[in-house]
Amino acid sequence: MAFFWIVFGAGFALLAVAAGVTVHARRRRTCRPVPMVDDALIAQIIEHGAVRVDNDDPLDLDTIEDEEERFWSESWDEPQSEW
Repeated sequence: MAFFWIVFGAGFALLAVAAGVTVHARRRRTCRPVPMVDDALIAQIIEHGAVRVDNDDPLDLDTIEDEEERFWSESWDEPQSEW
């Protein structure tokens, strides 16, 4: 019976490690690194008054507008009065 618990514990530990590795890989893939502010960037801000950041994924303004229209066109239930 002790052998069963050892194998069960080892299997459970293996599953926990695999889940942790999967979550870590997924989180690392979805999170983008935060840009660091250094002296050159501060000098650019002082000189030009703005910072240009190259964005890999430009916003699709048409999609954003469609989603906003859909959101505001939804009907909302009025709150029910307790009186």
